[in-house]
Amino acid sequence: MVVRRFRWLGASACVLAGASMQLIAADEPARAISNAMYGADGRLVFPSDYRSWPNIGTGLNMSYGPLRTEARAQPPFTNVFVNPESYRSFLQSGQWPDRTTFILEIRGSIAVNNSKTGNNGHYQGEILGIEAEVKDTQRFENGWGFFSIDAAQGAGTQIPTSASCYACHATHAAVENTFVQFYPVLRDVAKRHGTFETVPEVF
Repeated sequence: MVVRRFRWLGASACVLAGASMQLIAADEPARAISNAMYGADGRLVFPSDYRSWPNIGTGLNMSYGPLRTEARAQPPFTNVFVNPESYRSFLQSGQWPDRTTFILEIRGSIAVNNSKTGNNGHYQGEILGIEAEVKDTQRFENGWGFFSIDAAQGAGTQIPTSASCYACHATHAAVENTFVQFYPVLRDVAKRHGTFETVPEVF
């Protein structure tokens, strides 16, 4: 599977609650994890079981950067996952605990057009790219880091802080550095807890 890099617009994400920083050997194979961990080389360990995490939102054609500028017949889907511990914590407080981890999975869309039955729409296809956002106040200057994931290597490389995703999330995110305005359940939770901010529209 070839996974390309892309800039992320989505649940800002990749972080964990209540876990101490853990380092693993650079040659240790990727494994299912629920805590943000880093290799000796500083790269994020890819949580291979992220699809078992809560899916907090799915968008259609919500990507930007290279995927938005590329000629594409069908709009991509974006699926956003967050680690279970942080999800449960957010439900209780409307805030993300330190070391919360979000995974953004972008998939191609496949059109269904049936003029006889009227079943017209799109369903999700192959993965086009994976990115992560991590809240780690001990590691990142502004508390949040974005990573481009290489699933084959089981690791993610931090995206430079000069990339547009950092400024976009800081300006347009409704809760901390995350686009909770796009996630109905969490949006309602944040409003109940008074942590939801009205921000300029992303598009």
